[in-house]
Amino acid sequence: MTAVEQAVTYESTSRIAQVRPDLALHYHEAGAGNGPTIVLLHGGGPGASSWSNFARNIPVLAAKFHVIAVDQPGYGQSDKPTEHPQYFVHSATALNDLLDTLRITERVHLLGNSLGGGTAVRFALDYPKRAGRLVLMGPGGLSVNLFAPDPTEGVKNLAKFSGTPTRESLEAFLRIMVFDQSLITPQLIDERFAAASTPESLAAAKAMGRSFSGADFEKGMLWREAYKLRQRVLLIWGREDRVNPLDGALVALKMIPRAQLHVFGGCGHWAQLEKFDEFNRLAADFLLEGGA
Repeated sequence: MTAVEQAVTYESTSRIAQVRPDLALHYHEAGAGNGPTIVLLHGGGPGASSWSNFARNIPVLAAKFHVIAVDQPGYGQSDKPTEHPQYFVHSATALNDLLDTLRITERVHLLGNSLGGGTAVRFALDYPKRAGRLVLMGPGGLSVNLFAPDPTEGVKNLAKFSGTPTRESLEAFLRIMVFDQSLITPQLIDERFAAASTPESLAAAKAMGRSFSGADFEKGMLWREAYKLRQRVLLIWGREDRVNPLDGALVALKMIPRAQLHVFGGCGHWAQLEKFDEFNRLAADFLLEGGA
């Protein structure tokens, strides 16, 4: 473990920024001055946060990047408003405000998992001059299931937790996330359940769900706008993904002009954990590769 990795802890990287009068965002920051800025955006499962998704990745990436890992609105220690536009718009706007607050004016690379992948795409579409390259792992809103049933197992289990928020329903959801079941430990289940079962978290999750069928729901149908992306995009999928199955990558791969797809076998929805070393190398090499 390098000196940079040893120095990266939850406490040493934890920050709060008041990005608007009505919204504070919690984030982790590491590796300032070590390279270009990369924003990590977590998935949307119960109890998710930037640290829960990327705790092991942040120290490794911080050796080569200035890392900002954001708790998206409604998650982690960020504020949890329940009145907001379509969620990808809501979170992308919050990220834009965070970059303004931190006075980061250069383009930032974006690495997003699931819901965070959707936020990354919405940000790149709405703020194209601020977005660099995109690394998207099973991104929400961009995948269209051509062969797999919809809703998928993962989405069904997410709905079950929302209706019956118990430790058992959360465990069932988490076990859908991964191919390697040993990753779902009692400690992880307890931590995620504690975060997910607060009244504020439950209300925020319901508000997020409603936003995908609200008046501006089409803003969440990112595949319809994927052709507008001009950034280089790396799509990463687990072959055994039961949330956003692999066939969902095909439309995005066809529509995004500068896309490439990497598939991990023996891997579910959390490629950053299940294929930890390979994922870190793949993402870093793609983001640091020369050329526009």
